[in-house]
Amino acid sequence: FHLLNIQRGNFKSTSTSIGVRSQLTTLASIMKTVDPKLHEHLENLDGGEYLFAFRMLMVLFRREFSFVDTMYLWELMWSMEYNPGLFSMLESDNGTSSANSKDENVLRQCGKFERKNLQVTKKDEIPLSVFIVASVLEAKNKRLLSEAKGLDDVVKILNDITGSLDAKKACRGALQIHEKYLNTVS
Repeated sequence: FHLLNIQRGNFKSTSTSIGVRSQLTTLASIMKTVDPKLHEHLENLDGGEYLFAFRMLMVLFRREFSFVDTMYLWELMWSMEYNPGLFSMLESDNGTSSANSKDENVLRQCGKFERKNLQVTKKDEIPLSVFIVASVLEAKNKRLLSEAKGLDDVVKILNDITGSLDAKKACRGALQIHEKYLNTVS
């Protein structure tokens, strides 16, 4: 249920924007930071808006991974998106003071990396799914750089991975990219 609430924003659109657009823009920023060569290549192919990643974010990798691996990813995304302070905030009468003290207790139980990331405000959070897309792109880096001569080639390369990716490997790559990105922009 929580994961579906997170995904709801992807389907909202107005006359000027598509809900998933902000994630695609964030993906472009991440790729520009962690792999400028691939980002430049994709921009030169008129793929700088990363619309080729639209399906991955909309259906959360259901096509790129096997069913079992997709379930693993969805569970992982839900658990990583979960904010431990949310429940205490909803339980408090005024929604502020007791939640803040409970959040401080949660932060004391975390390591340095987790504390830093839990303190990021909700609007600054980047969903794990965006980093998984970045991991998929990194895994296909050599092929994208050597074979992609246009956006059709990028889409074909990404369509060729249907059901063949390893979720645990993609997650490890996503977490490495996440850490590299946070260390670079912080």
